[in-house]
Amino acid sequence: MPEDHHEDIEGLKARARRIRRHIVAATTAAGSGHPSSSLSLVEIVTVLFFGGVLRYDPDDPHDLDRDRFILSKGHAAPGLYAVLAEAGYFPVEQLTDLRKLGSPLEGHPNMCRLPGVEASTGSLGQGPSIAIGHALAIRLDGRDARVYVLVGDGESEEGQVWEAAMYAGNHGLDNLTLIVDRNGYQQTDAVDKIQPLDPLDDKFRAFGFETKVIDGHSLEEVSAALDWARGVTGKPQAIIARTIKGKGVALLEAKQGGWHGKPIPPDEESKALEEIGAAS
Repeated sequence: MPEDHHEDIEGLKARARRIRRHIVAATTAAGSGHPSSSLSLVEIVTVLFFGGVLRYDPDDPHDLDRDRFILSKGHAAPGLYAVLAEAGYFPVEQLTDLRKLGSPLEGHPNMCRLPGVEASTGSLGQGPSIAIGHALAIRLDGRDARVYVLVGDGESEEGQVWEAAMYAGNHGLDNLTLIVDRNGYQQTDAVDKIQPLDPLDDKFRAFGFETKVIDGHSLEEVSAALDWARGVTGKPQAIIARTIKGKGVALLEAKQGGWHGKPIPPDEESKALEEIGAAS
């Protein structure tokens, strides 16, 4: 049976720092990737994998009773790889192989090449539909597992996200939790300048979700929201996590709209790692 992995708040803080450092180091070494989009989701994945939420076993990644995490915003793969390495799916030292020729750590997650990756994502908008397939299969098999899918707010402009939301709500998929990384920016500019989404929480409520808005960088709020989600019956859940693109690195936070898909330059890496803090 897979197990949950439950660390205290200090342990979670240390994990989050290490995950941020991995993201910066891997993308700078690669000279490409999406560090800013990955840094905004760190607290979310930290609590999922180490806050007693997900049940998983890195030695048996296909256990039918495992909980699933699907990263729909697949360009944030460095964040997913960092947490999978911390969880023991592959050696941390392998993270610097990001985007190298022949490496399983591709620019977007590939479920055929890396254990722990539940879905090959990157074409935005598809993750919720894939998550629904997992949730339905779990229900049909009579298993107790849950599915968590993380989408971006820019991604939420995709129509497929709302088709999936309508289906999940209409079928009462209460083993499905959708988390929106609401960092406010997409590739070219602020989401609100391109296609405003608010009231995002009310939209999900209208589609039949129980919904909660949180500070996505508060480990305590993320943990409480995921505990809340597991207690909801009869409806899927949407957690709108307000975050900052590039969180933890001043260079990225200051120019959120201008660093999408750009790594931190080598001459700025040590400063960024110093800002993040020691990898304790």
